[in-house]
Amino acid sequence: MNVNPNIRVSVIIPCYNYGSFLAECLDSIKSQSYKQWECVIVDNASTDNTKEVALKYVDSDDRIKYIYTDVKGVSHARNLGIKNTTGEYILPVDADDKISPYLIEKALAVHQQTKDIALVYSDAELFGNSSGKWVLPEYSLKNLLIENSIFCTAMFKRSDFNTTQGYNENMKEGFEDWDFWIELLKSGGKVVKIPEVLFYYRIRKNSRNSVLDDGKQLRLREIIYNNHKAVYDANFSIPKLVYENYGLSTQLNSIKQSKDYFFGKKLMKPFRFIKSLFVK
Repeated sequence: MNVNPNIRVSVIIPCYNYGSFLAECLDSIKSQSYKQWECVIVDNASTDNTKEVALKYVDSDDRIKYIYTDVKGVSHARNLGIKNTTGEYILPVDADDKISPYLIEKALAVHQQTKDIALVYSDAELFGNSSGKWVLPEYSLKNLLIENSIFCTAMFKRSDFNTTQGYNENMKEGFEDWDFWIELLKSGGKVVKIPEVLFYYRIRKNSRNSVLDDGKQLRLREIIYNNHKAVYDANFSIPKLVYENYGLSTQLNSIKQSKDYFFGKKLMKPFRFIKSLFVK
């Protein structure tokens, strides 16, 4: 694989009370086949052993830096980390996740194929409280406007980052990576997904996105829409959306009125009753 060995990649790891996961994440960074990287851990005023774990790695590898900051959210941490690094390419990694030893090398190789590539990511696998391949929708800008199809660990150019406002520091409840991808990609640029599992996403019971209720989901989606209203308006029309909603509602009503749906509900009724006996 032809990769320029002189190109530096900056890995940004925001961390808040993830001391129990941080070592595993950093070990995956240190095991990279491509060695020309730097890594900055941005500690959002953790109250656990995050600082202790981080400084052990700082002492053992001069490519790793540690920054302590007040609790200002993951967006601030990523922006601050990027500001304090010098790599030509940027790779965000959350402190409870991990990457394959070949992610940086292979993502960098894809970037060097052509100048119009804006973002490179890979297939992913779940671990922790769940396992298996993480199946995400295929990328298109229009699909991205509907739902996020790219996890935060994707490699992009610093020069492209400098054309944006960075990660939105007002989005402290979640979806900041989704908002940033729209900002980064709304003017064009190719997105490439490497068809190989090079990223591992930890599933936890109380992760930030898993506890978003409907109200927060709607509020964050409204923020994203207002941040990128021109892009949404260019890709969607209200009459078309209303018609598509009508079509989906019609299909759902047809399914509910079908014989298969009726007999399926009858078939499941005793199972639901048995389940209710065990649910308090």
